[in-house]
Amino acid sequence: MEFLYQYGLFLAQAVTVVVAVLAIVIVVLGATIKHKSDKGELKITDLSAELKELKHHLKRELLSKKQFKAYEKARKAEEKAAEKQDDNAETDKRVFVVDFKGSIDAHEVASLREEISAILTIADPAKDEVLVNVESGGGMVHGYGLAASQLDRLRQAKLPLTICVDKVAASGGYMMACVANKIYAAPFAIVGSIGVIAQLPNFNRLLKKHEIDYEQHTAGNFKRTLTMFGENTEAGREKFREELEETHQLFKGFVGQYRPDLDLDRVANGEHWYGQQAIELGLVDEIATSDDIIMKLSQDYQVIKVAYRQKKKLADKLGHGASVVFGSVMNKLAEKNQPLG
Repeated sequence: MEFLYQYGLFLAQAVTVVVAVLAIVIVVLGATIKHKSDKGELKITDLSAELKELKHHLKRELLSKKQFKAYEKARKAEEKAAEKQDDNAETDKRVFVVDFKGSIDAHEVASLREEISAILTIADPAKDEVLVNVESGGGMVHGYGLAASQLDRLRQAKLPLTICVDKVAASGGYMMACVANKIYAAPFAIVGSIGVIAQLPNFNRLLKKHEIDYEQHTAGNFKRTLTMFGENTEAGREKFREELEETHQLFKGFVGQYRPDLDLDRVANGEHWYGQQAIELGLVDEIATSDDIIMKLSQDYQVIKVAYRQKKKLADKLGHGASVVFGSVMNKLAEKNQPLG
């Protein structure tokens, strides 16, 4: 038993040393990584080529050998004719596709601005178009205001802009969508919610109950209108409501600028609608999914997906790996504690 005790103590010390060494290595590596590691990378995907490859694969699987041979012969003849036509044309027409799946703080705008900048460096307004898939229930005003402004860069460059809404483009999401020349929505996509909301808890009574003092000092009567810990005043609440109303008016004005035919008194009351209802109100133009639109466009355009991805730092990768391992262990423990059927 003494031996086992000594061995266990030695093993614990060894593990502690290894963990300490690994921690030092991680810190050193993190300090020596150059700033360029923070930069992301632009990924370009030819969706037209992927659709053609899918069609070719299905034909090969479903047709008889004789039918597939005839299909291949016709396909090669079409490609040869297309190559000759390309020699006479300057460039093919292109549609650049961007996905935006927004969170509450709209931090995804950092990638969106890189994607749009990349498109603007090469797109030709006379021939090219841009399609953005928006999925967001909204969030912080300044974040989505910037996202909408990024899309407006395309409009300012005279590039036709199409927005597709497969699931939801509400509040800040619709602020982005309304910038488009044309908006498509799936039948049950959620659209609208042109309104402003703000909510916060107040712990003042709880602090008083436990005899905890809270102080807040400001210069300016309305530097802070409402607080989570102090006692809010009616004047502060009224000022806060005024600020919300001002923001709502700005939101309505922004939507009206891009969709002047909308009855804002009808649609800008905070309500949301499904796609098939939104088309009747003028919030969207047609009912269709992004897949429908991309497949249709691929018949006449080269469809190219543009995606900018931030490179993860070493600490982020290690943290993600640790969370995966921890999650796996916890799942196994949970499975062991589940009753058997």
